[in-house]
Amino acid sequence: MENHYYNARDLAKFPNIGRVNAEAAQKFFDYYNHVMAPGALSAKEKALIALAVAHAQKCPYCIDAYTQACLEKGADEQEMSEAVHVAAAMMAGITLVHAVQMMNKIDELSI
Repeated sequence: MENHYYNARDLAKFPNIGRVNAEAAQKFFDYYNHVMAPGALSAKEKALIALAVAHAQKCPYCIDAYTQACLEKGADEQEMSEAVHVAAAMMAGITLVHAVQMMNKIDELSI
């Protein structure tokens, strides 16, 4: 899709975000690379988390990038699907828990 907000080819342009502020971009990339390196969590586990967040935040660039990263790090479709479902359940719960605030306001206004 040439004429579209999300163009898959734009993902390859991400390293250019430092075009006018190279120092800030480099600090981001340094931080990102540090965080995504294996540590207490494996690179595969971190990629699965990133894939789940990408879906929750609805970023098609990240979904593409982390689907590929998960496959490269040995994750299978079942693991990726489960991670996405965890994110979906969390987003549903996050939405629903805010109903408590609504109920509190109803109770306050009904008094």
